[in-house]
Amino acid sequence: MAANSHPVALGSPAPEFSLPDPSGRLHTLDGCAGSAGTLVAFICNHCPYVVHMRDALARYAADYAGRGVRVVGVNPNDARAYPDDAPERMAEVAPRLGFPYLVDAAQDVARAYDAACTPDLYLYDARRRLYYHGRFDAHRPGGAPADGADLRRVTDRLLAGEAPPTDQPASIGCSIKWKPS
Repeated sequence: MAANSHPVALGSPAPEFSLPDPSGRLHTLDGCAGSAGTLVAFICNHCPYVVHMRDALARYAADYAGRGVRVVGVNPNDARAYPDDAPERMAEVAPRLGFPYLVDAAQDVARAYDAACTPDLYLYDARRRLYYHGRFDAHRPGGAPADGADLRRVTDRLLAGEAPPTDQPASIGCSIKWKPS
């Protein structure tokens, strides 16, 4: 089911985390953060919106790494109900991403960020204050290839020292697959 990201106040601090990658190695926000900015991307394996933009997200990560922006992917989905999102399957995808792809099995990190969908993107500045919470680009599955134009535009603004953009179009994607309460 499609869902939109929830509004989050610009300037909000990035919630801390310590999550494993599919091999069990722990990663923290401190260890994943870039010197100029950090993109925390809630993604998964099975969502067609994520599949559509996954290669373009990997290109974004590679293009901006040398400029001090790092990316970390967090998979918040219930792997028991959605086996394609299990750590073993994440391990198949992770090498192609070029950034840490972490397992949020308890879904606590997704709740701390108020994530609603995959993809749900949070770009933080060097002080780890929210600069952008919005869509990757205007492309959708079945249409033109994803290029990350919106995220690239705002990342360039961030790196130029400009104020956050007032236009923060919501991300759209698959709703997070929450575990039953």
